[in-house]
Amino acid sequence: MQDFSKLYIDGAWVAPESSETIEVVNASTEQVMGSVPAGTAGDVDKAVAAAKAAFEGWAQTSPQDRAKYVQALSEGIGARNQEIAETITGEVGMPIFLSQLIQAGLPQAVSGSYPAIAEEYVWEEEIGNSLVVKEPVGVVGAITPWNYPLHQIVAKVAPALVAGCTVVLKPSEVAPLNAFLLAEIIDGIGLPAGVFNLVSGTGPVVGEAIASHPDVDMVSFTGSTRAGTRVAELGAPTVKRVALELGGKSANILLPDLDGEELEKAARAAVGSAYLNSGQTCTAFTRLLVPADKHDQIVDILVDEVNKTYTIGDPATGAGFLGPVISDVQRDRVRGFIQQGIDEGATLAVGGPEQPEDLPTGYYVKPTVFAGVRNDMTIAQEEIFGPVLSVIPYDDVDDAVAIANDTVYGLSGGVWGADKEGAKAVARRVRTGQLEVNGGSFNPLAPFGGYKRSGNGRELGKFGLEEFLQTKSLQL
Repeated sequence: MQDFSKLYIDGAWVAPESSETIEVVNASTEQVMGSVPAGTAGDVDKAVAAAKAAFEGWAQTSPQDRAKYVQALSEGIGARNQEIAETITGEVGMPIFLSQLIQAGLPQAVSGSYPAIAEEYVWEEEIGNSLVVKEPVGVVGAITPWNYPLHQIVAKVAPALVAGCTVVLKPSEVAPLNAFLLAEIIDGIGLPAGVFNLVSGTGPVVGEAIASHPDVDMVSFTGSTRAGTRVAELGAPTVKRVALELGGKSANILLPDLDGEELEKAARAAVGSAYLNSGQTCTAFTRLLVPADKHDQIVDILVDEVNKTYTIGDPATGAGFLGPVISDVQRDRVRGFIQQGIDEGATLAVGGPEQPEDLPTGYYVKPTVFAGVRNDMTIAQEEIFGPVLSVIPYDDVDDAVAIANDTVYGLSGGVWGADKEGAKAVARRVRTGQLEVNGGSFNPLAPFGGYKRSGNGRELGKFGLEEFLQTKSLQL
């Protein structure tokens, strides 16, 4: 059991205003694995006051000195990789071997990238008779999700600290334990009091208090589009900066020139692109767009790949490639979408809404593939956040691009083609913030963020740093 009874405010572990707690449930055992305080608006007031008081001194510290703390943070995450991975495997359900690489490894890499970025960044430049300088935006409220909980925290906290901002963090109440491990690391590196503060709690209480607080200069939010619009609404009266990383319904286009081994490689990779973290990924390529005359051939490959590779099992032992989804609510939601796909006439190629026979306990969902999906079906339009892949046939490349763009989202996507230049040309036509061409690997230095209702702003690399900076001109 990991029970945390205090919040981290102004450089110390302090008692919350309320004695209420939030229980954290292990996704595979359905047993309580820990608890955290249910923070209040009063706790947020204290944390914001601490961050505001610490801001001027922290902002005047050099970027290079601020980056040294972030480097120490990266090293601290690395030293506790196994503990962090085990905690997030319990909270979220990702298999332990993937949690070590992704849930713990990626935050270490992202935070470790910022010292070099800070060193290379142009913090000021002369333009004519003006000196243009970059300054921190101020007190930042960071509100983060549960699917990649520590990564999403670090993607905000690390650049915000390097920029010279102070931070009040509200982690997801569904997977908050890892945030307390991070606070322990931060407490150990000697960061000045008030620069980082942690208040756990629910969105309607703690999240709304942060988003509406008059002394919070910026809110960086990752989560659902519905919640993101609420954050923007609450931030509007104080005209604070609001950065939103929201939902997605990303398309993965297999172009007509693919054939033979190239087609098979692209089709098999498409399953992994949809199923990572049991599909609980905002960038998941959940719509697979395929040439109509190759639809059945591709579906056969997908079914074979699911049956061969995407076994489900206890994530703590790495018994399967897929673990459970995070909660009973999410499991029931995903199963409801699967049933809706069946009811709307899509062909169930593999999977289904039933509990796996050999796993009666845990929030497991069968990896599911639907064939013959129309883009106006619910399963092709709404973010499911589970291991569900919809195969949509198209007539020609123009039709494929039109289908890919026929969504309110624009976060990510992929294009596969035998001619890489042709694939790049198609990728340029898809209105999303990030695309993989022929399976190009994730780059933690490249900008991440969305078009349309997938949000605004960018995270990671120098682009993530710039989100937390203001631009000032001094006329000389």
